[in-house]
Amino acid sequence: MKVSQFHFNDNQWFPELPSGNSSQLVLAFGDREVVRDVNFFGALSRAFPLAEIIGCTTSGEILATEVYDNTLVVTAIEFEQTTLEVLSGNVAEYQRSFDAGLALADTLTKQNLKYVLAISDGQLVNGTELVDGISQSLPDGVLITGGMAGDAERFEETLVWHNDAITPGEIVLCGLYGDAIRVGHGTLGGWDTFGPERIITRSQGNVLAELDNQPALSLYKEYLGEFSEQLPSSALRFPLSLKLAGEEDSVVRTILNINEDDNTMVFAGDMPEGASAKLMKANFETLIDGANGAAQGAMKAVSHEQVKLALLVSCVGRRLVLSQRVFEELEAVVEVVGENTPLCGFYSYGEISPLINSVQCRLHNQTMTITTFSEVLDA
Repeated sequence: MKVSQFHFNDNQWFPELPSGNSSQLVLAFGDREVVRDVNFFGALSRAFPLAEIIGCTTSGEILATEVYDNTLVVTAIEFEQTTLEVLSGNVAEYQRSFDAGLALADTLTKQNLKYVLAISDGQLVNGTELVDGISQSLPDGVLITGGMAGDAERFEETLVWHNDAITPGEIVLCGLYGDAIRVGHGTLGGWDTFGPERIITRSQGNVLAELDNQPALSLYKEYLGEFSEQLPSSALRFPLSLKLAGEEDSVVRTILNINEDDNTMVFAGDMPEGASAKLMKANFETLIDGANGAAQGAMKAVSHEQVKLALLVSCVGRRLVLSQRVFEELEAVVEVVGENTPLCGFYSYGEISPLINSVQCRLHNQTMTITTFSEVLDA
């Protein structure tokens, strides 16, 4: 497995793109304005004529231990014994995001399928439904990770691409096949919970109406105090911890918007009735520790010597909170995966990965997720 990386920054490629490279997969993550202005697909298709080119817009591009804006980060992967299949479709073609995930995953070849990378629009797709649909269609034991596209802090439009199709609402699934491929995963948040645990008593999909039979938005504002005047932007700093009835582990949910008229809150994933919720706040040190813990989880399946690439998908909310210290969570990852391991990825509107001690895939928010890749050629 060979990995090469390229960076389009300030209208130049660093280093220059190759000619006729034999990579089979190219991951490209970049700013929406750059993607709209630059015909990057033409350049990449000439450089990598055999490759499937997939990716999305971001809220920051990750390359090594740096985070960039207004650029395009490209990672080309040449597998030695691993084959791949890439499918794409648009959520507008289906009644629900669940149906889109189910149909696309059902179309993937299942024989010897080991892993699926899922990249989705970050605003038009219900991430919870998408993950549930993909998971239901795949055989037990197939790992799923990925993320939902970002749009800086604009929340206007996200784009996903598969080769020359660059479209809002798009969903891309990339399956990896064969006995040689090894994929590890890790997920951790690092936010601190505070306040009482409350039960979701009224909701519809990703719209939260009541907690403990009280208007959810009013309760939320009480805890935010002066930060309530900055809603909805300040909500990225105060997500909710969500725990489904009967489950031990919790996931983090980001507030995308609020509705003052009916006192409701719109989240990036479903908020089912009967689940419990607690408010969360940032703790710089535990956020960075969370990135380190995610990396340790991702290394369980492989050794340092085997890892050829680490794909990082982290939430835009973490970036806003960490601000100038955002590079520290990337350095915390390098401490675990090794300084010679190439890192790529993006800051997102939603992260797709199992919990650390599980294979069941979930949608996460405000979380650092890490996927490691390697090939074991004597498998």
